[in-house]
Amino acid sequence: MPGRSVGVLTIGQSPRTDVTPSIEAILENSVSIVESGGLDSLTHETVRSVEPDEFDTTYISRMRDGKSVKIGKTKLLPLLQAELSALEETVDIVLMLCTGDFPTLKAKKPIVYPDKILNHIVSALLPSGSLGLIIPLEEQRETLLSKWQQEELRIFAEVASPYEESDIAGAAIALREQGADLIVLDCMGYNEQHKSEAVKGSGLPVLLPRTLVARIIAEYIAE
Repeated sequence: MPGRSVGVLTIGQSPRTDVTPSIEAILENSVSIVESGGLDSLTHETVRSVEPDEFDTTYISRMRDGKSVKIGKTKLLPLLQAELSALEETVDIVLMLCTGDFPTLKAKKPIVYPDKILNHIVSALLPSGSLGLIIPLEEQRETLLSKWQQEELRIFAEVASPYEESDIAGAAIALREQGADLIVLDCMGYNEQHKSEAVKGSGLPVLLPRTLVARIIAEYIAE
């Protein structure tokens, strides 16, 4: 379908020059990418307005200058909805650049949520056994363990941020030692190098969300 366009919506600021090259490498040349971010309207001075409260769900993403920022989900949602509504007016399909869940967002165009895809693929690949998660922040542990909970699965998590120097291989080894059969890098910030480190460290299959969902979008929009 010549001239097809994909919207990439990050919860941080666009452009995500650390992520979109991975997606562009998988999509055909005829596909254009339009980026938008939930925090695009904010500056470093006003970004404090979305810092997570004590009981809010915490996300982490990237600002335009490459610095990472912690975001409270409740404060993010109205900003994200505004950006999504504007973005989908110009694209054919939207990719949410976050593995979190956003059930309250309203969209008129197809929108790909990586967490839904990952959940179903893990269920298909690992109906029973042990799932290992590598996650960006310690404060996300309980929320993500709860989100991933499935019957017949034991869930383990290790922390290694994609946005700073972290021991990805060490986290993967720890998950293998806990009995993990499969590892998910549970953030769109993880890249191909992180996956390679996790695979080499653990010897286990590792799912990388950014390339996984890009391949699904490529299949959806292909002629």
